[in-house]
Amino acid sequence: MNPSILDYTQEELEKLFPPKFRAKQIYNWVYQHHIDDFIQMENLPKKLRSEIAENYRLSPLTIVRKEQSSDGSIKYLFQLEDGHTVESVLLKMKDEEYDESGELLHHAKYTVCVSSQVGCKVGCTFCLTAKGGFVRNLTAGEIVGQVLEIKKENNIASNRRVNIVYMGMGEPLDNLDNLAKAIKIFSNENGLSISPKRQTVSTSGISTKIKKLGQMELGVQLAISLHAVDDELREKLIPMNRAYNIASIIEAVKEFPVNTRKRVMFEYLVIKDVNDDVNSAKRLIKLLEGIKAKVNLIYFNPYPGTSYERPTEQSMRRFQEYLLQRGVLCTIRESKGIDISAACGQLREQEMTT
Repeated sequence: MNPSILDYTQEELEKLFPPKFRAKQIYNWVYQHHIDDFIQMENLPKKLRSEIAENYRLSPLTIVRKEQSSDGSIKYLFQLEDGHTVESVLLKMKDEEYDESGELLHHAKYTVCVSSQVGCKVGCTFCLTAKGGFVRNLTAGEIVGQVLEIKKENNIASNRRVNIVYMGMGEPLDNLDNLAKAIKIFSNENGLSISPKRQTVSTSGISTKIKKLGQMELGVQLAISLHAVDDELREKLIPMNRAYNIASIIEAVKEFPVNTRKRVMFEYLVIKDVNDDVNSAKRLIKLLEGIKAKVNLIYFNPYPGTSYERPTEQSMRRFQEYLLQRGVLCTIRESKGIDISAACGQLREQEMTT
């Protein structure tokens, strides 16, 4: 099977298609003009276009299903060339704003949650993706293709930036090489030009690879899926915690290079009567001492077959207020897509069972 053109950095294309400026032209056509066929690259010689079309594919994935929420969120199921499927989500964070005369004041703001693996090795007990086990890593092109296809599908102009969060299916740091390559491809100024500052890697806490990611100095933001304040509970929720306990994660985070204007995000999935009590909030504050942190409280989204329940709004507010009153920046993530297959892996699960 021919490789996808999306798998290549500009530097790699420069070696494949000299002289160097050809790679810039290819990037421009693929990522800025959103072409559907290599033959559309009009400023390339016809012979070169034919050569590229003969030896490379444009996109390594296709949209096979989507669900749109009343809040504007859209969940996509992508099929890969080998028949496996992964999910991505487009979140509309802010609507367009117009003045009284109808002039555009602000463009809409979007975040795309992308997958990094087919399935996942981590095995979190609250996650539907884990039920199907791990299949394989995604290539850099399969990661990049999710954002490119979503931008094309929604007519999001090439000069409109989106935020990217690597928190779909899979553990991004388990696919570190392809993740790092995708980050570089996204940030290329001749392509999608999405700054690393707009890209957030969300990890369940592979402490050794957090350190390695930091040493790469890619400039991305870091989010830790913490979800518990002691190893006993975290091992029940995330069995991988036996290998990478909370202390090792906190140590790795303290070494991670953080932009002076940014904070490390700690994701805390709140589950009713499991980790939503004030004592947990108190212990969380102690854990985060010495870290420029922001805590993001997330409502657990129930799915068929799970024994976990969604917390009450009252318990969420109580947890948040306890942190805020003690100087810890804390937000409650607005639940999006609650009326569609909101839990990660749910759309894929439905497709596999129909």
